[in-house]
Amino acid sequence: MTYSIAMAGKGGTGKTTVCGLFIDHLVKTGKGPILAVDADANSNLNEVLGVKIEMTLGDLREEIAKAEVNDKSPIPPSMSKQEYANYKFGSALIEEDDYDMLVMGKTQGKGCYCYVNDLLRDQLYKYYKNYKYMVVDNEAGLEHISRGILPPVDLILLVSDCSRRGIQAAGRSAQMIQDLDLKVKAVHLIVNRVPEGKLDDGIKEEINAWNLSLIGVIPQDNKVYQYDAAGNPLVALPEDAPIKQALGEIINKLGV
Repeated sequence: MTYSIAMAGKGGTGKTTVCGLFIDHLVKTGKGPILAVDADANSNLNEVLGVKIEMTLGDLREEIAKAEVNDKSPIPPSMSKQEYANYKFGSALIEEDDYDMLVMGKTQGKGCYCYVNDLLRDQLYKYYKNYKYMVVDNEAGLEHISRGILPPVDLILLVSDCSRRGIQAAGRSAQMIQDLDLKVKAVHLIVNRVPEGKLDDGIKEEINAWNLSLIGVIPQDNKVYQYDAAGNPLVALPEDAPIKQALGEIINKLGV
């Protein structure tokens, strides 16, 4: 059975960094094969992982949708849209040694995309069963999960910075998960970029006020800024980097 994990959080909390290093830890501890899915509209998980994107599922969706109204359709006359989606889906799958990656890409344009979304959903549901883990870098709204485009999720990790506003945003996301009845097995909070790795009492109070399950704290790590400024993938950070050490402890606590 594939164990599915989704990261969510408002922009600027370092969610994608946490997601990428989470995947890296699973890979380096022999937990593969892993399917990494970038479902955030602002797609940059590939930069954290250091891989190049050739095609996104959004590109494929647009290609198939336009084929319905374009005389110069790329779909051969002898091939159905379903068959073409099966064929092209492989082009959107970035294959690495211990994980593969899919990028959802841009949101849909004008017109009805229900049929195309169904095609992509069917492909995802078929592929993800080949992996031990699926790890999703999601947007705060969890749209792809709530609409059923992504397979069911077992664990949601809400990533926040160490501000009251960040904790409040995480609390609202946790409430939305309940309201949508997503049937997630567990929802936990990770607080990122914490000075010296110690939360102030006021932030602890806010976490308790929202009844959030705090699974771990990640300290502010200047090496993350240095690597990002230099354009280096963050998975190349040394293994003793504070962020990697903290994430390793969180993953061990989660038991994944």
